[in-house]
Amino acid sequence: MLKLGEKGAIPQRDKETYAIAPHIPCGVVTPDLLRKIADVSEKYNAAALKITGATRIAIVGLKEEDIDSAWLDLGLDKGAAVGMCVRSIRTCPGNTFCRIGKQDSLGIGMELDKKYHGFELPGKFKMAVSGCHLSCAESWVRDVGLIGKKDGWSLTIGGNVGAHPRIGDELIEGLDDKAAMDAIDKVVVHYQENAKKGERLGKMIDRVGLDGFKAAVS
Repeated sequence: MLKLGEKGAIPQRDKETYAIAPHIPCGVVTPDLLRKIADVSEKYNAAALKITGATRIAIVGLKEEDIDSAWLDLGLDKGAAVGMCVRSIRTCPGNTFCRIGKQDSLGIGMELDKKYHGFELPGKFKMAVSGCHLSCAESWVRDVGLIGKKDGWSLTIGGNVGAHPRIGDELIEGLDDKAAMDAIDKVVVHYQENAKKGERLGKMIDRVGLDGFKAAVS
């Protein structure tokens, strides 16, 4: 029996099969990618395909002996679905496609994905980018969230869902793309250097105080 996350595979409830979730940056797919996932799923008799909350497509119900071959056939990176790292960068369509989008959430989301997907940190860490105040990517409940407004990005920190959900705190607003990336870099570095093992960003903020955290990353 593989351990959780070994070979990029997650043990299932039946204790006999596994799920794998290829990395799909910001949930953007092509017809060719969908065909490849479908072909691999059929080849190895997957029990189901599940679109996850991290906008991946999980192939569920694989036998242990088929996992390596399935990854080889897919030719895709493994999604960081478990572990102490940046798990996912979730985005809405932003002003690329949405008529009410104020900022380019897909563009900056892809930049964040390239830089941070799988980046090891003291605890689980999620990011989201929403192109307007409706926050369709649920930026308020992510460790780092960007929300697009007419005058730029608003950066929120410390949000999470789970058994004890927490709404993020607004750190700064009126950021252009570069300033937003720079501000996120400071947040991540400060968290990396000061969080306790397994401590989510919101818990760290509650421990040190929001004012103290703001001062450290300003």
